[in-house]
Amino acid sequence: MMRKIVVPTDFSENATNALEYALALFKYDFSEFYILNAYQDAIYANASVTQENLAEVTSAMAQQSQSQLDELLKYVTSISPNPRHKYYVISSNSVLVNGVNTVVDEQNIDIVVMGTRGFTNNRQLVFGSHTLQVLKYVSCPVLAIPENYKYTQPKHIMFPTNFLIPYKRRELKLLCGMASPYRAEIDIVYISKSNTLSIRQQDNQDFVKDVLCKNTLNIKTIKSKNITEAIHHYITQNGIDMLVMVNSQHTFLENMLLQSTIDKMGSSLNIPFLVLQNINRDNL
Repeated sequence: MMRKIVVPTDFSENATNALEYALALFKYDFSEFYILNAYQDAIYANASVTQENLAEVTSAMAQQSQSQLDELLKYVTSISPNPRHKYYVISSNSVLVNGVNTVVDEQNIDIVVMGTRGFTNNRQLVFGSHTLQVLKYVSCPVLAIPENYKYTQPKHIMFPTNFLIPYKRRELKLLCGMASPYRAEIDIVYISKSNTLSIRQQDNQDFVKDVLCKNTLNIKTIKSKNITEAIHHYITQNGIDMLVMVNSQHTFLENMLLQSTIDKMGSSLNIPFLVLQNINRDNL
């Protein structure tokens, strides 16, 4: 099966680090990488832009974007001459979320891989504003790579869930395919004030276990009222090297994707963070 991956870039070190992580993570997979630069924000951030010179500035920015993408492509093929991989570059006069969603739709993308911050790199924030927008609004899984995180094989993955929603088989199979080459253990952690599951929750748990059956699964229950604190503690106590959550209504992540909540988790999000999307773009 051909894996299809979008890697947005603003040509920052963080973006290139995320690209290098993706190349290593999917080294065993036949994959197509779409390296995307969406440059519309950069046009309007240019202090010299006026209505009169907008077309000229846009043309110059488009040329610069394409030139930098071509240089990045040379770099990628030099560090990762993987016969399983094909590389494409896309220069897009769009805002990032729209640019990514367009490629996701047109190419039937499996996953987006990007840095947690870009060029602005506000060190007081765990995620930059562009990354947060992509995590919230792009309708396919997103893997966010922290600044300076050096690739290590994912061996111990945490998947906190309340089992309240049905999961997408395709996205669980993606997680299965990411974990199985590395024989990673996946801890499915139910965080609740109660130990018991409803019939619907039990059905959803059984579905997850069935789709992820190629991997070693550990089903855990943690009694806690504070979801964020429980996840933070579990990550630090169990040597977790990837966090997986689902973005949908009525899930832990719905509230956690508020910047204030993410910032409280702080250092515990210094590991790759995979967000599975259970949202319909029609509702956005």
